[in-house]
Amino acid sequence: MNIIHFTKVLRWMRNHKKLVIFVITVILIAILASCGMVTSSTTLAVVGMVVPGADGGRHVVDGPLTTELSREGSPDLLLNEIDQQIVKIRPMSTPIDQISRYAGSKHAGSMVVDFYRVDTKPTMTQLLEDVSETNPENAGETPIATISTGNDEIFDATDTILVRGVSGYQNNGTSESTQDLILYVLDRNEDGVKVMAVNGPTVGGVSNCIPAIPQGTYLVRMGRAASELDVQSPQFEALPTKGRNLCQIFKMQVEQSTLQRLANKEVGWTMSDQEEAAIYDMRLGMEKSFLFGAARQLWDNSKKEHIYFTGGIWNQAGKDFYIESSLDFDASRMIDLMHDAFTGNAGSKRKILIGGSGLISRISKLDYTRVITANQHVSKWGIDFTELRSKFGCLYLLLSEVFDEMGMSENGIVIDPEYIQKYVHIPFSTEQLNLKKSGVRNVDALVMTEASCLVLRYPKAHMRINYR
Repeated sequence: MNIIHFTKVLRWMRNHKKLVIFVITVILIAILASCGMVTSSTTLAVVGMVVPGADGGRHVVDGPLTTELSREGSPDLLLNEIDQQIVKIRPMSTPIDQISRYAGSKHAGSMVVDFYRVDTKPTMTQLLEDVSETNPENAGETPIATISTGNDEIFDATDTILVRGVSGYQNNGTSESTQDLILYVLDRNEDGVKVMAVNGPTVGGVSNCIPAIPQGTYLVRMGRAASELDVQSPQFEALPTKGRNLCQIFKMQVEQSTLQRLANKEVGWTMSDQEEAAIYDMRLGMEKSFLFGAARQLWDNSKKEHIYFTGGIWNQAGKDFYIESSLDFDASRMIDLMHDAFTGNAGSKRKILIGGSGLISRISKLDYTRVITANQHVSKWGIDFTELRSKFGCLYLLLSEVFDEMGMSENGIVIDPEYIQKYVHIPFSTEQLNLKKSGVRNVDALVMTEASCLVLRYPKAHMRINYR
């Protein structure tokens, strides 16, 4: 009978496969849930719900472990996703620190950061001496001149040079053209740069002579021109220059006495609120150091160790723009500012202008036209900017009260976010100090630490704005 009964059960299960699978699934879920409850309760038994005792000790009591109680037992708010939480704390007040955190950082294996940066080869210089018009005595002579410039090294054989403001000539060589004079470089030596004219005048039956060129004329290096049989070209060498900055150890400590934590409060002011306020103050101090700090290493005789101070990006910028106090700052001067910010470097066409209240006020009072528009707001890196558009590029404008505090309310800095790099020796971290156990004082203490510095790559992509 048992065999017959078992056979009937198997037949029934085959006929009701879906029901059987559903019942088995429910049973498995119940078993897993039961195991999870056991594991959870075990965890709670280990971690516990921590409450302070009358003598400052800690006790475990029954009940669920909530986030708030967990922070009371171990107030280490920033263990996970540190940067993601930090960047949400008043980002508008610390734009440099904010942007550097969003851009990502590189690990520095030492407090001393050595880095290399490559600048672009100069493309323009000025003539140091007048060049007289070439006047060959014989028709078969090649009209060649040796010129002396402020930077002969930027020219090589086969380079072409545009002579700004000096007219070239038509093909007949007798009438001037609307195009500037073009020179061709034959050689460069200690005497200067030996050149020929590409579109020069015809003098005494000799074509492509070199006309008179006055001292101070700007010479612009253009592309190279090779002959059909040329296989090689003068070498192009770009050597990076070495720079150095120091990581500064930034620290902030938060303490709360045990009785303060236990006391009833009119508002919910907890250790977490103190941490947030401390992080803001710490970031504000870092912002000032990242902008205006001086890279130095000092010996503290009392501590018997070196203290490192980071260098700010203000002194790393490779260009300057001056606003004259005696002249009105109008739309044309603003165009000049944007011209200098976006030209003469290998930077991007979207940059950030951070300035004091005086500078921002001057810019805000301008009457904008089709050339410059300022009616759009852009949110990037967690910051709200006002966008200034021009034919040269876009500037994201932001007020920084750090400049006001430094007595530089009329000044500012234009930075290229593509070429700002943060180096971190010690990532932002928190550590709970057990001052009770060590017998120092009866408080909950938390110390926040970061060792880092900022570096501007391609210095000429960044510009200081100075008021004088």
